[in-house]
Amino acid sequence: MSRGRLLLLRHRAADRLALPLALLLPLATACGGTDAGSSSDGKTVTVTVGYQSKTINTVTAGTLLRALGYFEEELANRGREDGLTYRVVWQDYATGAPITAQMTAGKIDIGSMGDFPLLINAARGKQLKEPTRLVSVTGYNLRGGLNTVVTALGSPLRSLADLKGRKVSTSVGSAADGTLVRALRRAGFDPATDVQKLNQQPSVGASALAAGSVDALSQFVAWPGLLAFQGKATALYDGAELNLPTFHGVTVREEFAQRRPAVLDAFLRAQNRATDHLRKQPVAAAESVAKETGLPAEVVYLYNGAQGIATFDPALRPELIAALKEDVPVLKEAGLVTDVDVDAFVDAAPLRRAVPDLAYPKAADPKTAEHAADPRAAGPKSELWLKGQNSVRTFDSPGALLKAVKGAAVRAAYVPDAATGTLWFADRAVWVVDGTTWRAFVTRSGAERYLSGHAGARIVPYADAVRLAS
Repeated sequence: MSRGRLLLLRHRAADRLALPLALLLPLATACGGTDAGSSSDGKTVTVTVGYQSKTINTVTAGTLLRALGYFEEELANRGREDGLTYRVVWQDYATGAPITAQMTAGKIDIGSMGDFPLLINAARGKQLKEPTRLVSVTGYNLRGGLNTVVTALGSPLRSLADLKGRKVSTSVGSAADGTLVRALRRAGFDPATDVQKLNQQPSVGASALAAGSVDALSQFVAWPGLLAFQGKATALYDGAELNLPTFHGVTVREEFAQRRPAVLDAFLRAQNRATDHLRKQPVAAAESVAKETGLPAEVVYLYNGAQGIATFDPALRPELIAALKEDVPVLKEAGLVTDVDVDAFVDAAPLRRAVPDLAYPKAADPKTAEHAADPRAAGPKSELWLKGQNSVRTFDSPGALLKAVKGAAVRAAYVPDAATGTLWFADRAVWVVDGTTWRAFVTRSGAERYLSGHAGARIVPYADAVRLAS
């Protein structure tokens, strides 16, 4: 096939999916012509896994899992039982859209992606008669803190209301796009007419923000934290203000799950092992993911650390499934799906079979504890990561963190938002002193809302906060 013909077909595919062409460009080279789940000689089984290395909320089913080698170990154990040889092919993508395209073409067996892309995965699978099933969760945040709207450093924009008439970059069909749409509606705006939304890959949007060709960027983990850490952006809107759960999960081709249930079980056991590793060794896990992705370990830890924005648990929690159902109307209105039967898409049986002793907690209130076994259940804490250290210190209050920072060789300091609990870099947060009490906020608008109800409280620059607290 000619290159011109191939590009034409890609353009048409992108139009049908209502997703950017750039998301589909890796498809021709990523699969390498290998049929997923195939046996080349009757004794070798190839399993193809699609993941997003830089979407670090999926690491327990992708980057970290690959680095630890747990899936290969589980398959080797299986091979000793059935006499087969198993080969794992890992394919890395920037977003969930190309993973879905490959799965519906029968080229990827297992994939991980965010909640909105998962629904598109379900819809495309049904439409193209290659049905898929949601079998586990990677990371989640019950309030929605994994998605953030940021502006360039020095931008005059101070709140979501300032976006009216402005250009905003996002990835249509992503969880970050869903956050943007919902947040604008809550602010009384029409997302279709009151802002000019540009459909771009995260990296393209980040470049556009730096170049000044867009006014804001709405993206998912880890782009907002990365840009803030690099001093290239400041948070305008914390997705946790929506107080709606967001998560990433694992989807599998139904045909593969039925034909290779033992392989799916091996993957889910391996994912659960990777989750335990991340919980027990969060700093080591962050360093490992950083090495594999090129992302700063400090950014990885912001999301995946002991107090991080994401909670990792493979269980299909009831409140996450309920939130998935609430996402369907948003995608329908955008014309990305006609309908999705969430109950038919979700299949908890494989995880229960593979990890029978996994705890399945009852639905939690997003305003309180995220997870009964989570160390954050008693409330989010501040953290300090010193240079040359392979562990972090925790503090019960932002004021205690400020005192510890002064004169220290700080690698990274993290503080939770006083209203939403979203962890953020201490030197990028907006600090407020109220009497002798220190509070931090991800956004300036969040800090100003606090000031409006607390006479005498004032915003203090971070350097001054460190000096005054000490």
